[in-house]
Amino acid sequence: MASTSIHRTPSSAGNRRKFTMSVWCKKHSSEQMNFIGTGGSGDQNHIQFDGSDRFQMRHYAGGQTILVNTKALLKDPNAWYHLVCSVDTTQSTASNRIKLYVNGELAELNDTTYPSQNYDWNFNDAEIHYIGRRAHSNAYLFDGIMSHFHWIDGTAYDASPFGSIDSTTGQWKINISPSVTYGTNGFFLFKDNASLTDQSGNNNNFTLSAGTLTKTEDAPSNNWVTFNSISNNANATLSNANTVVSYHTTAWKRAIASLGNNSGKWYWEVKRASSGTPYIKTGMIEELGQTATMPSHEHHADNQYGWAWYVNGGTLELRTNQAVISGFSQSDLGNTTIANGDIICVALDLDNGRLHARKNNGSWLKSGNPTAGSGGYSIANFSANTKFYFPACSVYNATTAQHNFGNGFFGTTAVSSAGTNASGLGIFEFDVPAGFTALTTKGLNL
Repeated sequence: MASTSIHRTPSSAGNRRKFTMSVWCKKHSSEQMNFIGTGGSGDQNHIQFDGSDRFQMRHYAGGQTILVNTKALLKDPNAWYHLVCSVDTTQSTASNRIKLYVNGELAELNDTTYPSQNYDWNFNDAEIHYIGRRAHSNAYLFDGIMSHFHWIDGTAYDASPFGSIDSTTGQWKINISPSVTYGTNGFFLFKDNASLTDQSGNNNNFTLSAGTLTKTEDAPSNNWVTFNSISNNANATLSNANTVVSYHTTAWKRAIASLGNNSGKWYWEVKRASSGTPYIKTGMIEELGQTATMPSHEHHADNQYGWAWYVNGGTLELRTNQAVISGFSQSDLGNTTIANGDIICVALDLDNGRLHARKNNGSWLKSGNPTAGSGGYSIANFSANTKFYFPACSVYNATTAQHNFGNGFFGTTAVSSAGTNASGLGIFEFDVPAGFTALTTKGLNL
């Protein structure tokens, strides 16, 4: 995440002319951010996203000396990208000295200022290497998730050892155990955890520089729902892998999820994580609501396309189109209060057209029985297998809402004791109702 970085200083120099970086990543914003960097303020080596969402390698020394970047702009915050930077400055042809690959394909390039033949980089030298930030200052922090980070010392590989085309889907998929030679300073991080231990066998372990490394269930082989930072109707402040929604002035701001569906049964949890007087609207929005003009209030239940369990100053209501839904006033819901630290469990039933909620591990509100497909709120104008519905959240007045879509964390805090989950997808604080699952690409295919 954007406040976290790690570092390692090799004890001796390796091959400074031939090396490879391979990483799978899910970026959460559009800004300049570093994968790996080394060198001082006047001699910087970086592999990164630039401020225009291009994947690039550069050497900077008092002016732009070397710069190679992709023509494609990699803007999607909801997708996993596989990125490879392959370097071999011994090549006589300049264009063979740096090659960039995106999702298995050799990238078409935008800028092509190549290094001279036999150029020695700072990479693989005996100086500090940072992952997740600029080398000489705590800037250009990586905002997103990295997985299967391979660094190869001494060999310039293309993308093929690290992935392959799925014969069924035709998509580029991860190779979890590539057959590569890591070399002296090579390493393999984040294979299946957030450990700083090198899994290449080289024992080239890293040290935490700043922030907190958080394990996530989100992976290249199973993409999880998060909030969409580039949605045309999303304007809340997002953090912690786009799962925390916040805003700190007296205005409504909303966030809309990256994945939705027109059928199935989906479960997630929302924690109130701010003191003061909270205002949280958690629920869903119909696909038409993502493109419809929102009224000035700017929360996702402003019009007939959105529905929300509404924490109104601490007491729960159910709203749509800026109004309390008939039969769902505070008194009808037992004047349920949501204190700081309480969790709203949301069960969205798109087979029976019902939206359920409960506080912590209590009873489902309004006689809800998600497993039986009864009670709760019967979604107005619901159309099974026709309309798509997306999780959504809106906040107001210095309020923060932390979402656990199954990653097992609220912000950077792990669930205290995981509940039961028959689908096996995700880690939740409380029991998942039978028949419901996390909203992921694997969950969509159950």
